[in-house]
Amino acid sequence: MAHVATWKKDLVEELVQDMREYPVIAVVDMHGIPGQQIQSMRKGLRAHAKVKMTKNKLMVLAIEEAAKEKPGLLGLKDAVDGQCAIVTTDIDPFKLFKKLEATMTPAPAKEGQLAPYDIVVPKGPTPFGPGPIIGELQKIGLPAAIEAGKIVVKKDTTLVKEGQPIPGPVAAMLPKLEILPMVVGMELRSAYEDGVIYGRDVLDIPEDYYSTMFATAAHNALALGVSIAFPTKETIVPLIAKAFRESMGLSVEAAYPTSENIDRLLAKADAQMLSIASASGYTSDEIAARLSSAAAAAPAAAPAAAPVEEQVEEEQEEVSEEEAAAGLSALFG
Repeated sequence: MAHVATWKKDLVEELVQDMREYPVIAVVDMHGIPGQQIQSMRKGLRAHAKVKMTKNKLMVLAIEEAAKEKPGLLGLKDAVDGQCAIVTTDIDPFKLFKKLEATMTPAPAKEGQLAPYDIVVPKGPTPFGPGPIIGELQKIGLPAAIEAGKIVVKKDTTLVKEGQPIPGPVAAMLPKLEILPMVVGMELRSAYEDGVIYGRDVLDIPEDYYSTMFATAAHNALALGVSIAFPTKETIVPLIAKAFRESMGLSVEAAYPTSENIDRLLAKADAQMLSIASASGYTSDEIAARLSSAAAAAPAAAPAAAPVEEQVEEEQEEVSEEEAAAGLSALFG
């Protein structure tokens, strides 16, 4: 049985403990970051995160051991490749991605690195005065000349196309021309939280995406709650306002006067008067005057006919008086 160094066991155990303790575990790319910059980045994350670098095999062993309690962690194994580190933190994956993205800084290119974009030296003066360096510039393909006591580049020149390896002489000259084409920093490859693995493609989203999405969802939920008249702390005020508006509209439509709608009813009547006036060719004042004249000229209403029962009673009284007179005449003949 092969002997395993104590320091390796201790490091794996420490990684496992951190993975069990912290809710978020991430694998970050550390390729090309100078040691001094790594120390600075660690210091910036120290309050909320731990960054540990070791051999990839030890990191995989730690992930497999911690996965006995957090099975989803096994999804991080594929991200362990090349120069990388394990980050354990209480920062959620999306905020961690942004925080690590902020560590990215421009860096000089090294021979053989692939150009991240077309490396172009612009037309114009360089930082150099006349001297042997003009020959070095021309050697790497720059149309350099001396003008007004300065070395200048005569036209925009592409030294390396995107995706092509950067030659050694070009890599050496670019920092002198103040061109730093590479970007180095902790690049988050993959992160684990609550059994879910988040890849870079999921985490790399616009900063305001989620705030906008949640705001839209909240707005739509409120609108739905009001639409179906579902009372909650958030919907009760809009529901009361909606009920008031609908009851007001109904009372105006039915021309039912109340202290709340009288102004609207009068406004509606004025609008109708204007509409009639427009259709008839008269002004609203003329129509009002004609209505007033018509009302004054109307004959007084005829008194209502006496009820039938009263007329029958009056006729019966007259007949009784006549019969009584006839009877008296017969007695005294």
